[in-house]
Amino acid sequence: MYKKIALSLAFTAVTLVYFAQSKIVLEAESYFISEKYCEAADKCSQAYSKLSRKGNMAKKQKAGMAYKTAECYRFTERYREANEWYDRAILLDYQDIQPEVYFNNGEMLRMMGEFDKAVKNYELFNKLVPQDTRGEVAIRSCKDSKNFVANKTRHVVENQTAINKKEIDMAPMFADRKDTKFYFASSRENSTGSDKDPRTCENYMDLWVSEVDKKGNWGEPKLIDTDGLINTEDNEGTVCFDGRNKKMFFTRCPSIKKQNLGCDIWMSEAKGKDEWGAPTKLVLKTSDTISVGHPCASEDGNYLVFASDMPGGFGGRDLWYTTYDRKSETWSAPKNMGPEINTPGNDLFPTFGKNGDLFYATDGLQGLGGLDLFKAKKVGTENKWENPTNLGFPINSENNDYALIELDEKKGYFTSERKGPNGEYGADIYSYKLPPNIFDVKVIVNETGDKTKKIKDVRVVVKGSDNSTWEGMTNAQGTVFWDKKPNSDRYVNEETSYSIAISKEGYHENKKGEQFTTVGLNYDQNFVIEMQLLPKKPIRLPEVRYPLNQWSLLVDSTINSPDSLLFVYNLLQEYPEMVLELSSHTDSRGKDAANQKLSENRARACYKYLIEQKGIDPRRIVPVGKGELEPRTIYRNGDSYAVSIPKDETGNELPGYTEVKLTEALINGYKTTNKKLYETLHQYNRRTEGKVLRMDFDPATSPAANPEYLKFVKYP
Repeated sequence: MYKKIALSLAFTAVTLVYFAQSKIVLEAESYFISEKYCEAADKCSQAYSKLSRKGNMAKKQKAGMAYKTAECYRFTERYREANEWYDRAILLDYQDIQPEVYFNNGEMLRMMGEFDKAVKNYELFNKLVPQDTRGEVAIRSCKDSKNFVANKTRHVVENQTAINKKEIDMAPMFADRKDTKFYFASSRENSTGSDKDPRTCENYMDLWVSEVDKKGNWGEPKLIDTDGLINTEDNEGTVCFDGRNKKMFFTRCPSIKKQNLGCDIWMSEAKGKDEWGAPTKLVLKTSDTISVGHPCASEDGNYLVFASDMPGGFGGRDLWYTTYDRKSETWSAPKNMGPEINTPGNDLFPTFGKNGDLFYATDGLQGLGGLDLFKAKKVGTENKWENPTNLGFPINSENNDYALIELDEKKGYFTSERKGPNGEYGADIYSYKLPPNIFDVKVIVNETGDKTKKIKDVRVVVKGSDNSTWEGMTNAQGTVFWDKKPNSDRYVNEETSYSIAISKEGYHENKKGEQFTTVGLNYDQNFVIEMQLLPKKPIRLPEVRYPLNQWSLLVDSTINSPDSLLFVYNLLQEYPEMVLELSSHTDSRGKDAANQKLSENRARACYKYLIEQKGIDPRRIVPVGKGELEPRTIYRNGDSYAVSIPKDETGNELPGYTEVKLTEALINGYKTTNKKLYETLHQYNRRTEGKVLRMDFDPATSPAANPEYLKFVKYP
């Protein structure tokens, strides 16, 4: 009898404990299923503490409560707490029931920047679910995160402290054609709802508006409506407009106790400035538990992209689209945007760029962590987009980044949950801008044919296609440089083409000038422009040689005379208005009459090559034979001779050299004492030189060339 009573009491005690445990578990489950994550976190953690781990069923139930607690913290973006509870679930082998515990734990670790630990969790997830590609994408993201940061874009990202509060501020959207007013969602104080949202632990969200003031700053935000038509005690957020800002689409997420209701998209028509009519709900889903939201409307308001967890997607939440039929006044059955856009992860917050590209956030493609912003290029004129590209760091971060809107192709706004100015993580609105590329220009002026001869005090004038103009003078090194103006503006700007003109007294005008452009450049550039001026004096051409007593252009191991004449060709190309005299000379050996004919034929050999081989207009060259009558002037230092004064390593002329004319008497002084120098000095006199005759050549009016120039005179 005693044993029966004892057993009965024991059974009753066990039953009461089990009933108590079941009740707290059921309550926690109810809060979790209803997505009341703020309260569910406490309920699930309390249930976890009450449950025993003895026995397989108890262990599974305790592990399940640990996992659901972690999920609550994940959904309310408390990553460290979520990580701790995922670890508890893993210690209780919950991965055997739900492998995703490893993946979600990896996500929390990645959000906190603990990439090595995150990778280990992703790898364990892959072993259990090898067919799920999310783990492999996440591993690549972790391993490549340093490259994202190392290859950061030039964007400057700034927290909009004038707008943001400590509460959630997210998803800005321009509400006028001038982009001087935008709406955004916020859970800040004075929102319509008085209670805390059990999903987020924050106040309920409303739509707020801010406008640019006279100083170009965003003004103090205000609730968009006070009549309770748009902002209600539910959550309102993620808004968009048609092109005329006459229709507003926004997300509303109802919260009714003991009901698991999904979000919906509502539409309202404008009644005045920031005044909106009673909204209507778009019928887009087949069950109240499905969520649709994050609307993105086309210019005409008849094509709508949105995010949803409705069946038929690729995993998580996908982007879908619907079109409006004006005749039936209904929206079409939603269609998935396909694998070109959607991933096995979550694809959210679509917006259209100024050129029609699609911006959206996803955690299903390789990125830095959490949701990253991507841009998909628009294809043709159809509503089709492809090849989503990560916008990179610093727009994207290790935390969630989403809801980007463009002000123009280089500036805009987005939402990020990165660490803010106060050192805390939370959803804030950020601006981004791409600063101008930095350009500068240096002009170097030297004498035509001799880059070592820099020209001082050259007037350099620069004109831009944007009607800008400025000028300067070259220094002793023949250079002039421009970067910043006195007011810190740049001289050289983006998407602009420039022309440069140079001039100096005593030099022929360089009418061709030079050009450079920044059009299409998306990187910094230091432009270095080398230009030449032609002095008004005989032009020393590169050496052209001829065999003894001949006029054919010499080509041997020491010289290629036709190549030397390329200088003349390039000179005439650079100065299209130039008419040039080509004069050939002989040494003093031989009779004067014979040397005259020989020099004429040598000049004509150069002429024929340039006309017949290089296509120069024959009217632009006059060949002249000078015979032996004009000895060459070179430089002498003792028995050392040079056609120009030698320079040291720093570019300074060596001392001791003086000008000397290579007369027959001077050269004959070496005939018996230095045969090699004797021949070299004679060779210096056998030369072809150029002289500018005119700088006004006009192919339309210039007379014909002398046909005799193409014929050789009889020699000897």
